[in-house]
Amino acid sequence: MAYRPGSVLLAVPVLVLSLFLVGCPKRPATTAASAPPPTGSPSASAAPSTSPSGPSMTPSPAAPSTSAPSTTPPRPSEFSESANLKDVLFDFDKYDIRSGDAKILDTNAAWLKSNNNLVLIEGHCDERGTNEYNLALGERRAKSTMNYLVAQGVQASRITIISYGEERPTCTERTEDCWTKNRRAHFLVKAR
Repeated sequence: MAYRPGSVLLAVPVLVLSLFLVGCPKRPATTAASAPPPTGSPSASAAPSTSPSGPSMTPSPAAPSTSAPSTTPPRPSEFSESANLKDVLFDFDKYDIRSGDAKILDTNAAWLKSNNNLVLIEGHCDERGTNEYNLALGERRAKSTMNYLVAQGVQASRITIISYGEERPTCTERTEDCWTKNRRAHFLVKAR
């Protein structure tokens, strides 16, 4: 086999470029668990899910504490509605916080900072898309909402997120107005 010096010079940049492109993305350490639907919610009367994957629940990263660490997030059934927290809505296939909804989240954040409650953020979608896709999109909506609240000063250790995807609609008509109401992040609270 003949050794060609030019081939080594070509191979090194290709190798470096491929390592750069493949890379190892950093992802937050989260755990997913199947959870029963919360009780006390007006949307709890919706039909049960037929999705084999069920709701996707992710606790927020806990802040360091001197007490014994809790490895299990609170169950969704332990949370209840609060008239002080308003839902935020999302555009079709998006999870970005809209400017009008940012004002709602600012009000929610102010209330949460003045109260020591735990908060559960539910991510919801309209019926379009697969169950798996909508569970993932609902989780991104809940995370986006959580990140906004954390940026406003709400402790991440007080927040748990869950995605129900399309499983718990507030409106069941097949119209754009109805679908808009279902693309939301919904808030429930629990006293500490």
